[in-house]
Amino acid sequence: MTNEAAPAVPEPRTPGLGTVESALAGLSGARGLLDRASTVSRLAGVLRAQIIEGALRPGTQLAEHAVADALGVSRNTLREAFRVLAYERLVVHEPHRGVFVRTLDADDVGDIYTTRRVVECTAVRAGGASPETAAGLLAVVDTAETAVAEERWTDVGTADLRFHSAIVALAGSRRLDDLMARVLAELRLVFHVMADPRRLHEPYVRRNREIATLIELGRPQEAADALLVYLDDAERQLLAAVAERDAPRQG
Repeated sequence: MTNEAAPAVPEPRTPGLGTVESALAGLSGARGLLDRASTVSRLAGVLRAQIIEGALRPGTQLAEHAVADALGVSRNTLREAFRVLAYERLVVHEPHRGVFVRTLDADDVGDIYTTRRVVECTAVRAGGASPETAAGLLAVVDTAETAVAEERWTDVGTADLRFHSAIVALAGSRRLDDLMARVLAELRLVFHVMADPRRLHEPYVRRNREIATLIELGRPQEAADALLVYLDDAERQLLAAVAERDAPRQG
């Protein structure tokens, strides 16, 4: 009987290991992009926040050198942030003139309110608001009422936007929160069309309290119904203001 050596069994290898290692090695070249991307995101967030707070009005020119110097960033980084905001429809680039905060039209208003009806009413209708969440909504209304008493109408508008952001947060979705941040920034631009901000904001503070109270009482369907009527009324009011603003141009 002949003793033959058993064939060598190759050691197991992870399929595609070399390919994975090569791909990961290639990522090292992208390391330098991380801080840059983070800076662009933060810069876009700062400018977006300024729009939401009402500091940057429609038609404001965002001169590259002035904005870059004020924020201590390079012009290349600023241009990338402008591209982000242009994608969000908050600014527009006009050839040979520069970048401007957008002036919204009637189509924009209609689209904003279509989005708000779907997102906000669904978030409220889902229910499930904790006592802490309901208290947070009421606290925002308290802030708005203080601003009304002191006739700080820009601050009343800011509190209103925060109230509706908190409404969407009831859904517990970060993606919806991000979407609403962009929608509310556009909404602030629409607010500027009203010549009398008191007429726009004051009546809705009371209605915000009614909605928050219904949520606190665990009556989400009633709250959603009240919010739907509220949004319809606000849309009509803003569309009328836009039509009045644009009427001379059409004459």
